[in-house]
Amino acid sequence: MTTTDPMPSGTTQGTPQVLLAHHLKQLKLPTVLREYDKLARECARDGVDHPRYLLRLVELELIDRERRLVERRIRQARFPATKSLDSFMFPAIPSLNKMLVLELARCEYILRRENIIALGNSGTGKTHIGLSLGLAACQKGFSVAFTTAAGLVHQLMEARDEKRLIKLQRELQAVRLLIIDELGYVPLSPTGAELLFEVFSQRYEHGSTIVTSNLPFEEWTSVFGSERLTGALLDRLTHHVHILSFNGESYRLAQSTAHRRLTVRAEPVDAGAAAEAAS
Repeated sequence: MTTTDPMPSGTTQGTPQVLLAHHLKQLKLPTVLREYDKLARECARDGVDHPRYLLRLVELELIDRERRLVERRIRQARFPATKSLDSFMFPAIPSLNKMLVLELARCEYILRRENIIALGNSGTGKTHIGLSLGLAACQKGFSVAFTTAAGLVHQLMEARDEKRLIKLQRELQAVRLLIIDELGYVPLSPTGAELLFEVFSQRYEHGSTIVTSNLPFEEWTSVFGSERLTGALLDRLTHHVHILSFNGESYRLAQSTAHRRLTVRAEPVDAGAAAEAAS
């Protein structure tokens, strides 16, 4: 049951500040409560009239409210890390279509219920791009969920055993963007493969899905264990799809090497050791 702060006893008792603070808390306007006094002094100093003062105050509340909503969507997505496209080394993966990635970051594909499949060797940045597109979707106002393929299958099997599979399936169908990472790293049991297929099938033309995999399509049968099931899955997943190719050397290795080089350059030089080495 929701509890509320007690109303100050009598509107004639208590200062206007106390009553205003109470009302703003009841209305859930924390930014107005925090900023109204400071902003009032600034507007009085600058000769700003009352409507413009109120406009500025409401704009601050709206901006802060949107920030809190974005933060909530990011928490609910359960990203293992927060990654942005600004930190991705596109030159390290020349096969990746940068313009397409930047276009996808606008999130219009989610409105069209299209999918994204990122294929390439391990360590080439597929997860980074998936996380970055997930972050962009949160910032655009879409609900997002992130999971690995193995983790999702584990959740599905656990939910089936506990008689709550339908509830979980509905939750997965409702999310606007589902990111399934590392498909192909672990072979699936026949039951796990069927449960994962159901997720894709239920989301078909209802929501967007991002899948990352280290395997080309022709090897997905080794994961699902059935040509029939794999064919039906690919038929749904690739109907409306954007393919991102990550062919190249390990992106993580390149990042690690670059970091070590910067660390070596930044380390202070021991004058005595340098002199001894030079002698």
